[in-house]
Amino acid sequence: MRWLADESVQARYWAKVYRTPSTEDCWFFLGGISSTGHASFRAASRPGRTRTGTVPGHLYGYQLAHGVIPRLGWGTDSPTVCHTCDNHSCQQPTHLRLGTAAENRAEWLARRRDPSSPLADVRGPAGRSRAIGAAIQAGRKNGESAGSIKARIRTAVAAGRPLSLW
Repeated sequence: MRWLADESVQARYWAKVYRTPSTEDCWFFLGGISSTGHASFRAASRPGRTRTGTVPGHLYGYQLAHGVIPRLGWGTDSPTVCHTCDNHSCQQPTHLRLGTAAENRAEWLARRRDPSSPLADVRGPAGRSRAIGAAIQAGRKNGESAGSIKARIRTAVAAGRPLSLW
């Protein structure tokens, strides 16, 4: 795929990703966010208002780090990129793995009831992704340190936790 090898496309992608030196931290997407909370990246721009060439950011990032995903078809056993951190806008290559849609759904069902899980956020995945992105952008705009931005991310995450009695 040409857009994976194109350095100008790679530069546009990385300009939209907030990266830290740690492989433990999520690398959040600061560009467009879909209604499902996933990054929406225009890898191949086309003239006009068409969405042709727009791909999920984590799909682009995974393939950039690990190579093109072989797709045998679009059946239930075809590979899909899964977030091990459950943060929909995360682009950290170490937080992404290949699995099937069925595996991804089963993991989601198992973890969504945990009140500390990103999947339990009361704003939904898009609200969560947008709130984290806004927190990072505000910190960058103010010229804050990485530590201050990390604190902003923690505050944005905490704002979406479901109420609990314990």
